[in-house]
Amino acid sequence: MNIRVIIFAFCSLFLFQNTFAQKEESIAVRAKQLQLSSDKYNPLSPSKAAFYSAIFPGGGQIYNKKYWKAPIVWAAIGTSVYFYIDNSDQYDRYRTAFKLRTQGLNDEFDGENGNPYISTPGLESAQKTLRKNRDLSMLTGILLYVLQIVEASVNAHLLQFDTDDSLSVNPIITPDPLFIEAPKVGLTLKYSF
Repeated sequence: MNIRVIIFAFCSLFLFQNTFAQKEESIAVRAKQLQLSSDKYNPLSPSKAAFYSAIFPGGGQIYNKKYWKAPIVWAAIGTSVYFYIDNSDQYDRYRTAFKLRTQGLNDEFDGENGNPYISTPGLESAQKTLRKNRDLSMLTGILLYVLQIVEASVNAHLLQFDTDDSLSVNPIITPDPLFIEAPKVGLTLKYSF
């Protein structure tokens, strides 16, 4: 990784002088509220969301009440299934034509006057390309399927966290009173729990 990127990331991490987090009292109050209200915290919720997504793609997103994500899941998996089927059909066409041509029979790519539209090496090349595209479409579909299961489970975990508006970041510029003539630049990170 480029050293400039590392330095930039490190400096931007300490860009803000003061950050404020939740106070300990509010954390204790939140923990008691979570214990008292069992409907907010459901330890089985992530596993249910993952199960529903595994049974029916998009089911976990619907279970998490993120309805807008389900059509995205369906479109992504449907697109990969479409390309898998299309590439498989095309592969079968070129494979059949190649087999017929090697046996000396006419195929669908034979042109007029004995000049084929696609040569025999072209048929072989098309088969390799279509087989690779078909396998890539299957791999993409499987990865999208697994990804939507993981997304539903992680989303169910994150829905149980209580976020509060009291979390904030306040940048403050403080001049150094000792060296007014020669300004200097420095970064300070201050946080409290």
